[in-house]
Amino acid sequence: MSESLMRPGRGGARLTALLAVTSAVTAANVYLSQPLLAEAAASLRVPVGTLGALPTATQVGFAAGVALLVPAGDAVDRRRLITVLTAASAVALAACALAPTAFWLLVAGLLLGVVSPVPQLVAPLAVALAGGERIGRTVGTVQAGLLVGVLASRTYAGALASVAGWRAVFWCSCAATVLLASALRRHLPAAPPAAPLRYRTALASVPKIFAADPRVRRIVVAGALVGVSFGAFWTPLTFLLVQHYRFGSATVGLFGLVAAAGAVVSPLAGRLTDRLGGRAGQTVMIGAVAAGWAVLLPGGTGLGWLIAGTVLLDVGTWSNQVGCQQALFALRPAMRSRLNACYFTLRFLGIAAGSFAGTLAWQAAGWFGVAGTGAAACGAALLVTHLPDRDPAAGRSRTGGIRAARRVAGPVAGGGVPR
Repeated sequence: MSESLMRPGRGGARLTALLAVTSAVTAANVYLSQPLLAEAAASLRVPVGTLGALPTATQVGFAAGVALLVPAGDAVDRRRLITVLTAASAVALAACALAPTAFWLLVAGLLLGVVSPVPQLVAPLAVALAGGERIGRTVGTVQAGLLVGVLASRTYAGALASVAGWRAVFWCSCAATVLLASALRRHLPAAPPAAPLRYRTALASVPKIFAADPRVRRIVVAGALVGVSFGAFWTPLTFLLVQHYRFGSATVGLFGLVAAAGAVVSPLAGRLTDRLGGRAGQTVMIGAVAAGWAVLLPGGTGLGWLIAGTVLLDVGTWSNQVGCQQALFALRPAMRSRLNACYFTLRFLGIAAGSFAGTLAWQAAGWFGVAGTGAAACGAALLVTHLPDRDPAAGRSRTGGIRAARRVAGPVAGGGVPR
C-alpha cells in the first residue's frame, strides 16, 4: 500500500466514507428479513413461526463468519477479502429472493449471515488507510455507517415489501450490493498483511492472544460485560412496553429509532476517545451506560424516564464499543482483524447472555430486577476496566504478558511489529 494512501488526508477521508457506506449496506443485509416474515410465510405457505427461525439463522451464520472469517484479515489482502465477501453477499441475497421453499430460504439466510461480517473487516482497514492516526474518530465514522444501515434496513424492507413484495426487497438489496462490490474493487487500494501468515495460523492464534495479553483480556471482557448490560435491556423492554404500557408492535418498533442517537454520537465518541485515551475513554462511556440504568430504574412508572434512559444507555453502549476498538487497534497494528474477531465474538456472546439473564430477571422481579441485572453487569465492566494489566494465573507482569502474546502471534515482522 502506498504511503500516500496511508496518510490521513482528503483521499483517506473519501476512503473512510466509502468504508462507512460498506458497513451500512452489508450490515443492513443481515436485518432485512425481520419485517418480511409474515408476508414470506404466507407466500411460501408455512406458519409464521417457521420463518421466525430466519433471523436467528442469519445471526448464527453472522457469528460464525465473525469467528472464522474476520481473522483472515491479518492473513490475506483485505481489499480482496472484503470485495469477495461483498460479492458473495449479493449471491446469497439472490438465493434468498429465488428460494422456492422455507427450507431453502433458511439455508440462504444462514449463508448470507456467514459472508456478512464485512463491517468487522472494514474497521481495521479504515484505521490502516488513515495511517493509524485518529483511530477512535475513524472507527466511530465506520460504526455510524453500520448503525444507519441497521436502522434503515427495517424501514426500507417493510416499506418496499408492502409495495412490491418480499422477494423484491432481496433483489433490490442484491443490486445495491453488486454496485458496492464494484465500487470497492475499483477504489480500494491493495491491503496485504504486514507479514506472511497462513489463515490457519491466524485463526488458531486468536484464543492464544486473548490468553496471553492481559490488556486484551481486560478490554474484551469489559466490552462483553457491557454487551450483557445491553442485552439485558432490549428483550425485557418489549415485555414492559406491551404488558405495562399496552403498546402495539408498531409503537414498540419505534424504540429502535434510538439507534439514530448512537449513529450521531459515534464519531464524536471516537474523537473523545482519541483525546482521553483507551482506559479513560472506556470509563466515561461505561459511566454513560450506568447513568442510563439509573434513569431507567423508574421506567416502569414514567414513559419520559424510559425514553431518556434508553437514549443514554444506547449512546453509552455504542460509544463504549468505539472505545474498546480504539484501545485494541492501538495495541497491535498488524493484528487488528484478529483482535476485532476476539472482541466481537465475546461481545455477541455477552449480548446473548444478557438477553437470557434479562428475561429471567423480568420473570423473577419485574422491571426492577431487569434494571438491577443491567446495572450489575455495567458495574462489573467498570471494575474490569480498572484492573491492573497483570496475569494473576501465571504471576507475570504486563511486560511478561506482552512477550507471551508476541510468542503466540508469530515472529516479528519488519519494524518490530508482531504479525
